[in-house]
Amino acid sequence: MAFNTRPFSNESDSRFKLFHELMARKVRHILLVSTPYDAWIMEEDCRLSERIVNEYRGLNLSQPPRLTWVSSAEQALAALEDQPFDMVITMPRLTDMGAAALGHQIKQKAPGLPVILLTHDTIPSPEIKEPDNAPGIDRTFVWSGNTDILVALTKSAEDRMNAENDTQSAGVRVILFVEDSPYYLSSLLPILYRELVSQTQAVMEGTLNEEHRLVTMRARPKILVTGNYEEALTLYERYESNVLGVISDVRFSRNGALNETAGVDFLKFVRERRFDIPLLLSSSEPANALKAASIPAAFVDKNSDTLHQDVRRFFKDRLGFGDFVFRLPDGSEIGRASNLKALEQHMLSIPEASFRYHCNRNDFSRWLFARTEMTLAAELRPISDDDFSDGESHRRHLVKIIADRRKRRQKGVVADFDAADADFDTEFFKIGKGSLGGKARGLAFVTSLLRQNPDFYVTYKGVDIIVPQTLVITTDGFESFVEDNGLRYLSKTDLPDEQIADLFLASQFPGWIEERLRDYLAQVTYPLAIRSSSLLEDAQFRAYAGLYRTYMITNDCPDAERRLKHLIHAIKLVYASTYYKGPKAFSKRVGHRTEEEQMAVIIQKLVGSPYDDSFYPAISGVAQSHNYYPFARMKPEEGIVTIAMGLGKTVVEGEKTLRFSPAHPQLLPQRSTVEDILENAQRHFYALKMEKSCHNLETNDGANLWYREVTEAENELPMQFLASTYVPDEHRIRDTVHIPGQRVLTFAHILKYREFPLADILKDMLELGEQGMGCPVEMEFSVNLSAEPDHPPQFAFLQLRPMTARAELEQVNISTEEIENAFCFSGKALGNALKHDMADIILVKPEAFDPGRTMEIAREIARINANLVKADRKYLLVGPGRWGSADRWLGIPVAWADISGVGAMIETESDKLVAEPSQGSHFFHNITTLGINYITVSKAAGDWIDWNWLTALPRLNDATFVAHARLESPVTLKVDGRRSQCVIVKGNGIGTP
Repeated sequence: MAFNTRPFSNESDSRFKLFHELMARKVRHILLVSTPYDAWIMEEDCRLSERIVNEYRGLNLSQPPRLTWVSSAEQALAALEDQPFDMVITMPRLTDMGAAALGHQIKQKAPGLPVILLTHDTIPSPEIKEPDNAPGIDRTFVWSGNTDILVALTKSAEDRMNAENDTQSAGVRVILFVEDSPYYLSSLLPILYRELVSQTQAVMEGTLNEEHRLVTMRARPKILVTGNYEEALTLYERYESNVLGVISDVRFSRNGALNETAGVDFLKFVRERRFDIPLLLSSSEPANALKAASIPAAFVDKNSDTLHQDVRRFFKDRLGFGDFVFRLPDGSEIGRASNLKALEQHMLSIPEASFRYHCNRNDFSRWLFARTEMTLAAELRPISDDDFSDGESHRRHLVKIIADRRKRRQKGVVADFDAADADFDTEFFKIGKGSLGGKARGLAFVTSLLRQNPDFYVTYKGVDIIVPQTLVITTDGFESFVEDNGLRYLSKTDLPDEQIADLFLASQFPGWIEERLRDYLAQVTYPLAIRSSSLLEDAQFRAYAGLYRTYMITNDCPDAERRLKHLIHAIKLVYASTYYKGPKAFSKRVGHRTEEEQMAVIIQKLVGSPYDDSFYPAISGVAQSHNYYPFARMKPEEGIVTIAMGLGKTVVEGEKTLRFSPAHPQLLPQRSTVEDILENAQRHFYALKMEKSCHNLETNDGANLWYREVTEAENELPMQFLASTYVPDEHRIRDTVHIPGQRVLTFAHILKYREFPLADILKDMLELGEQGMGCPVEMEFSVNLSAEPDHPPQFAFLQLRPMTARAELEQVNISTEEIENAFCFSGKALGNALKHDMADIILVKPEAFDPGRTMEIAREIARINANLVKADRKYLLVGPGRWGSADRWLGIPVAWADISGVGAMIETESDKLVAEPSQGSHFFHNITTLGINYITVSKAAGDWIDWNWLTALPRLNDATFVAHARLESPVTLKVDGRRSQCVIVKGNGIGTP
């Protein structure tokens, strides 16, 4: 599959990229020509510059223009020679030249440069009243000390500059404004722009983020001003297909002379050409309301005390900027919609008479145009009843178009959560203005990649490929919580994790977050995962994977306030884990200050289905695009996947799972015989117990989960899909559950018979992720299976992060002589390194090893590690089974804080314990992130370790299960990352790379 991997940004959405390119020409620098007195009045009395900046800020407009003052025409012409300007504003009284003459000279130098006359007189002198008589002046305005006019004339000039391009490239709408009186133009135009900007902001895509709103603002309708009939006609015919509305005076110039009916005639012409364009006749004479009715058009009295409200009513009721008001043909209101979701819902339920009424008037498309939904509006506009056999078909078609657009628009967008506008078809919401953190950024990147590659959905059209609905509390929530409660000091303490958790739980939660969460839970009643998303989590070179806490909560308590308190309790515990011992030790190792870490929190819909009082997904897993343990036909670059039934805790903590290459899903080396399958098959899984109560949460984030026997779920749907049956009489495993026998989790229906395309989805997605991130990647995922035709199976992305174990460093060469002299050799080693900084060895004594005592072994290692960390001495750690496994029967269950000073780790074999290598766990990810080489020694693969030499070393510390030896000189460790080979040579055996 060919993938598109453009850079991840808001511009990845072609619609927003297009909007970034709108309004390309801006008025950034204005030359103001006036007498020193006028300049002084404007700056000192009116504080013009300051007020323009404030006006732009108040309207949320970007880049207010900069003003340069000159006091004479001569200085103005000289300034134009020295630097570029985007507009010239001149006052009429200049000492050395009239405004019209100055404008004429400016036009000779720069024909396209707008020249605006700003006069104090309500009736300008005849020589500059009409642009035709003074071609150097583009437009005349009256200055009354109100800076609104500066914003309006600037925006008017920009609209003229950009109208041609923006209407053609993006279908931007146009409002024609015909007015010849400088006085009324100066009065009305600021009202129009203020209303246009504020109404556009009010209806802007409510569920999008701030940047998208500002970008979309560029697609607001443009106001094109003219003062005579001929130009009005020319502008209308040029932009006819884009005209949103027309506002016209009654009297203005036609054929070079003032015409009493020019405005009425022009509006009648527009009405004949297009019945659905809203029209507004403006006049200073109330009697002209009758003429407006004859067109028909709306009417406003220019001298009315309610002019502003009347213009606002026209924008909201006629141009489509307010709520969409559903009406019956007699005009009576039957409903309102403030956003696309509400429009869609009302369209499904309104009477057919109302639906036809709005369709016949093109009301739906006009309302969408006002919301800058140009593509959607243009698609709806030509559709009519004639295209359908009946009204209901027409209605369903429009609803589907709107729903598809709404959902597509929200793909990959991290939207500000606002209860009033929240559309819960949105995948991502956020509360706060801070960072999303590493984990949430990875999820947002996945949605961006999927949006850029719609063929992915086509290829797997029978599968619902999703990122579960997510709400992120950004890092400023954590900062607010920590600062308000004075908890920052905990970053430097050595308190037990439980005590830190208690302090966080006893602290006051920020009210501004609590209110948003209350609104969120009013709409959300499904189980939730509360995940950490710190700034450094899933960072490319120092990822804190798995060090922070994740909590699963049922969110099914009948009492809404108890549900809220339970959620906040979980969030506080995630916050508290920032200052736990594990992350602190990791931060110290990588040279990062714990007090600088910031934590965002992800609140995510838990993937899965209920089975009686249990909730879990059919499959959870971790996929990596690089396989450090290829076997047979497998290639390292084909990747590796680790899966288990139930919640993903089984996988990320290194318990019994199934590993396969997505390129060779049937090649399962660890399950080559019946005995291997029975021995290695998953026997337990994690599920969330649905108790309709808020169960207690602890520092151990798995304490509230249900650790179930696989055999207990025999009659539940996942087992029907994933299990096979062992038939003792035949000593064989048959891939069915419809015969008597022992159920065994083989995943055969998924991997062998491909009843669900898991391997193919992962193969393509790993390729896509690797191209997008530019390095090997690791992803966490869940699969929810279904037996109902109307509910397709789901594949859910839970996390995407770079793999950091594969260092691209200088070549390390291992000689035959070094292999022969090594006390340890392995063909399964991670990293790329030459080290001689380890003279200490911590060894799990082979003769004392007991799989039932692995937790005690971990505690002995932790005590020795603490002493070596204080002494700043790296060490080699040697022991059987999976290091860091949560299943104490598969290896030594050390946490990161227990081995924070380690330099390299050797995973050895033991007759008392059988375990596959621990690739895929969070522990594995973190030790490789730090460049800690992980070496697996397997006799079957031809590896060796000299136990006689190791066990004979003199010991500084000889505990019950663990020994600590110190050498006179450091060992030399060499890892060739190209071949995954490693040798460890006794002291003074230093080689060269």
